[in-house]
Amino acid sequence: MSDLNGKSTAETGTSGASAPKTPLPLRSKPSQFISTAVARPLSAGFALTVGGLLAILLALAISDLSSILISTALALFIALGLDPVVRMIERWGASRQWAIVIVSAVIVLAFLAIIGLLVPIIARQIVSFVQDLPSIIAGFQGSEVYSWLIEYFGDGIASLVQQVQEFVLNPSTLASIGGGVLQVGAGVIGGASTGIIVFVLTLYFTASLDSIKQGFYRLAPAYSRPRVSDITERITQSVGSYIKGMVILAFFNAVLTGLLYTFLGLPFPPLVAVAAFFITIIPLIGSVAFWVIGTGLALFASPIGALIFAIVYLIYMQIEAYVLTPRVMNRAISVPGALVVIGALVGGTLLGFLGALVAIPVTASILLIIREVVVPHQDAQTEPGF
Repeated sequence: MSDLNGKSTAETGTSGASAPKTPLPLRSKPSQFISTAVARPLSAGFALTVGGLLAILLALAISDLSSILISTALALFIALGLDPVVRMIERWGASRQWAIVIVSAVIVLAFLAIIGLLVPIIARQIVSFVQDLPSIIAGFQGSEVYSWLIEYFGDGIASLVQQVQEFVLNPSTLASIGGGVLQVGAGVIGGASTGIIVFVLTLYFTASLDSIKQGFYRLAPAYSRPRVSDITERITQSVGSYIKGMVILAFFNAVLTGLLYTFLGLPFPPLVAVAAFFITIIPLIGSVAFWVIGTGLALFASPIGALIFAIVYLIYMQIEAYVLTPRVMNRAISVPGALVVIGALVGGTLLGFLGALVAIPVTASILLIIREVVVPHQDAQTEPGF
């Protein structure tokens, strides 16, 4: 039997239906790009060159704006840390604006009090330290610890102490220090201006944190906004709790250090306590670094005092790690120890103090996103995709 076009049913199939057509293979995007580049090499080369130049210009712009970007990130980080305090004052009945005013006023007054109380003391103690350093070194050379070091490590210790003494007593050292006063002053002025900018940005971010988050949510598709909102809120709350906890732990370290240095008769307790606060606010490595620094400074004044300080502070480090940190942090951030070390090293290498400070919350945020977004997406992939 033939159809209207004269074709037999054998040619068209037993049912009279047309034979299924084999789908043409889809051309992938890389093959399209390669075929376009081969057909139009001049246009493809020009596009690649322009793209490379734009990438280089973007990298240079980011490098030039690095200080502004770091200040902005620091202000946002501080704002997230102040947000729990602001919300606590709001729960007491104050409006958010008044809560921000109260928190800002407390910070400014505390900063002025620290400057007014500590700067004169620190200035006098620095001068006293420079004046007393030769006698401190001489007393150290007459101690039994120095003799023990000479006995086990040889004349290298004596040479090192002699070089330090010559450096301190050399008049050219004071001249070189005096020649850098202008540079130090410029650095102080630059640091003060940066601090003012960070403080102003922190106020803006704290006041508009809710609107910033709502604007960020609207960048996501409507069907995924509840999930994005939930993850973002959990991240911001954990970062705020982390910052508050680190400040509290650093305050404990500073108080303990000041008390130990005072009771043991070690020199410069206020100066060392302030240094302890800013060093131990760095997660994980801060306490260990200050344990070494605090013990080393105490060793020049009193070997017995340095030994007592090292033992007591080492015990406190264990209490802080196993008792204070879980309670203060309230388990807001849970990061494996290996990732904490890696994150702190990477953050410190890339961004210095700020990078080491934000390493743990950034690592925790990445882990949260992987656990809540990436892993469920992978679990949903039951068949290989094409």
